[in-house]
Amino acid sequence: LICRGLVSSASRHREDSWLKSLFVRKVDPRKDAHSNLLAKRETSSLYKLQIHNVKPECLDAYNKLCQEVLPKIHEEKHYPCALVGTWNTWYGEQDQAVHLWRYEGGYPALNEVMSKLRQNKEFTEFRKERGNMLLSRKNQLLLEFSFWNEPVPREGPNIYELRSYQLRPGTMIEWGNYWARAIRFRQDNNEAVGGFFSQIGQLYMVHHLWAYRDLQTREDIRNAAWHKPGWDELVYYTVPLIQEMESRIMIPLKISPLQ
Repeated sequence: LICRGLVSSASRHREDSWLKSLFVRKVDPRKDAHSNLLAKRETSSLYKLQIHNVKPECLDAYNKLCQEVLPKIHEEKHYPCALVGTWNTWYGEQDQAVHLWRYEGGYPALNEVMSKLRQNKEFTEFRKERGNMLLSRKNQLLLEFSFWNEPVPREGPNIYELRSYQLRPGTMIEWGNYWARAIRFRQDNNEAVGGFFSQIGQLYMVHHLWAYRDLQTREDIRNAAWHKPGWDELVYYTVPLIQEMESRIMIPLKISPLQ
């Protein structure tokens, strides 16, 4: 009876171990955060993406107000930040404004800018007036992928596409490994503007920013990528990493460094 009990217990233990092996995924230990593994090491820039949903009747007034105030912050030397681009969404969610800022020096620079702006009476009035025009707003703090182009001012006219991907938690490194190879398929026409991943706000978010002359050019360039050996394989492996995705086609405001 004792032997039978020991055999039965050992059998149950093997069964439990086998079942656990089906559902428990072994993870290789990492020595660093994915932000340190994927972000540009030569810069310490932090990016802020602002998305404002504007009351439809207020969009023109909102744009005018932004065009009066935002360049002053961008051009003022004692603010360690720069306006990368500012747009209205053309296709996607309507009556929407998108702003992308760079803070040169990371979180200390962000804190310095926010502290100085709180003492700026013109900016305080701007925020109050702007708030009356908004339905909702959200922002994210981002880092840029090491293998993407640095977003620098460009001449227009262009339309811009912001492709936003909500990844499955735990897949950011995998995404970065695939796109480090995939980006070379999308450089021929200088359409790659910048690639970012979230640090604060909605997490496991990736944003790819592209520039095209027009919608037909966008279609032609995207179709051409499928004729390059290896692009289809990379798409095949990255699609399962995505939970949701969104595409915005955006038109730059006159003050945007990205035209």
